Amino acid sequence: MSESYNQLPSYEEMVKAGMHFGRKKSIFNPKMKPFVYALRDSICIIDLVKTRQGLEEAINFLRETIGGGKLVLFVGISEQSADLIKDLAESLSMPYVTNRWLGGSITNFKTIISRVRHLEALENELASGGFAKYVKKEKTMKEKEIVALRKKFDGLRKLTRVPDVIFVASAKDCDLAIKEAKVAKIKTVGLVNTESDPSQLDYPIAANDNARRSVALIISAIKQGLANAKETV
Repeated sequence: MSESYNQLPSYEEMVKAGMHFGRKKSIFNPKMKPFVYALRDSICIIDLVKTRQGLEEAINFLRETIGGGKLVLFVGISEQSADLIKDLAESLSMPYVTNRWLGGSITNFKTIISRVRHLEALENELASGGFAKYVKKEKTMKEKEIVALRKKFDGLRKLTRVPDVIFVASAKDCDLAIKEAKVAKIKTVGLVNTESDPSQLDYPIAANDNARRSVALIISAIKQGLANAKETV
């Protein structure tokens, strides 16, 4: 049984971070109606009571998941979330994606992992001086290949198996990851703004996923909430 996590951001902090600002009414998803408090100047205002509740439920679920030895894949491919997601995942020794989502990362898992293993083999060859046997052109090509592979697969080194849960920093930006998770029947957690469908996430956190301060405050709360998750069962 998971315990309630109480060190959540205050409503004042949430307001200052602009977490309550949704999208324009013209691109509103009707399924977000339960999470919207009001409409101001054609902008949907998110109910922060619901946001805080969703954040607490998400943290409790993730604590239980990680505490049980399960694997969480963190995905944040937007400019405002990439470094935050990387920091969060690394603090938990979990895999992450911060560049473009590669189609088949879950549904074609074996191929993705083979590319990670290829990257590691090249790195080991380089570290052991194995590149010395190549002519200059071949060596340069292999070094460039390492750079390209790191950009795509660096965060997936700890993805030793299909993940049990996927966390997304934005339902809209990570729609492909969510679709693959659904196909594989993997639980999903993450931020959802008013233009997206919250039902596509098992644990939605209704919030402004466009503002850096909003995303940072949520990720910070999650990081604090999961700090000792691996020691907690």
